[in-house]
Amino acid sequence: MLRSLVGSEMCIRDRYQRRVRESHTNKLSVQGAITSAIGRLKLIPRVPTNGLMLFSGTVLTEDNKEKKLTLDLEPFKPVGRSLYMCDNKFHTEELRRMLESDDKFGFIIVDGNGAMYATVSGSVKERLGGFSVELPKKHGRGGQSKNRFARIRMERRHNYLRKVSEGATGYFITNDRPNVMGLVLGGSADFKDLLYESDLFDPRLKERVVKVVDIAHAGDVGLNQAIDMSADALSGVKIVQEKKLIQKFFDEISNDTQMFCFGLADTMKCLESGAVETLIVFEDLECDRYVVKPADGSEPIIHYLTLEERAKIDLHKNPTTEGGAPNEIESESFVDWLTANYTKFGVKLELVTNKSQEGSQFVRGFGGVGGMLRYQMDLMVLRELEQGLKTEGMVDEDENDFEDDFM
Repeated sequence: MLRSLVGSEMCIRDRYQRRVRESHTNKLSVQGAITSAIGRLKLIPRVPTNGLMLFSGTVLTEDNKEKKLTLDLEPFKPVGRSLYMCDNKFHTEELRRMLESDDKFGFIIVDGNGAMYATVSGSVKERLGGFSVELPKKHGRGGQSKNRFARIRMERRHNYLRKVSEGATGYFITNDRPNVMGLVLGGSADFKDLLYESDLFDPRLKERVVKVVDIAHAGDVGLNQAIDMSADALSGVKIVQEKKLIQKFFDEISNDTQMFCFGLADTMKCLESGAVETLIVFEDLECDRYVVKPADGSEPIIHYLTLEERAKIDLHKNPTTEGGAPNEIESESFVDWLTANYTKFGVKLELVTNKSQEGSQFVRGFGGVGGMLRYQMDLMVLRELEQGLKTEGMVDEDENDFEDDFM
């Protein structure tokens, strides 16, 4: 496909699928990007398991110079669609979609004709399996065989529910634990309700059922209907878990167990000492991590500052050398740094939002940073100890200055 686009002299479709006549320079840029993409694809022997994302084009550097850029990415989650886009910017919507949510939800579509099992994670749907069945219908036969036919019908329905329940356990239970965040039951008949109420249905999965929906079709069409009808319930699962987590954090504070910490400074002290077990951070926290490398070659100094705090401090200025070379500064988002390095501290990182009442209170009242500890720590005593060490250091410096003046 790309080779055919290189030699084409036709105009390029824009994002609204309207044909526009491109300038000669723009056409050469597009053809150069496609040529670079073909050259990069030659270095990749086969398509990775999760698919491939390829970005090729010309970008502007910080000094307003053009630079050709070609990037190939193997995503950590399966790519949900195939897309070729020519535009004045790189389209990263698929990457953003992968970062939004990695929660997996299970779906069981069951009716009188068969059952289907599937999972949905983000916008990626995966059909796990299914089977069809032929159940005896109701009939008007009477006489001595009436009860026998009714008993056979009920036995066949019971065995069908048993098979559906066993399939659900096989697909959605791994190592004796559910492997999905929530479960949705859908169907056009009463089998979905019978399955939910049946004792044959695994209790571990019954606890994960977030909604039972009535759909008009079976198979993939019915799965799409079930996803649309349960969108509100699926979006609320993460919020419910977030509310429980923050409420547990609030309970630790109200009971004064000293098994908690909050605020950026205290949380980082506990984190660096290895006391934090669960780290809770607001996902949109406006805070950056600055590594200041002094010009005199001394040890780097690390600061965690908000935008307001950064505006009040001149990190480039070196107080030890008047008029000397400025300090070298490296900065990155505090949340991004935590996401990449939290495993080094042996903690469980939980990114929360402010969409719930508890989340909003956590952000406004506790600074959006907190943690639950492995063991008790009296932060008040720790702060007093640090203040005492600083005071002793100042006294020692004053005594040295006094001796120098006396000499």
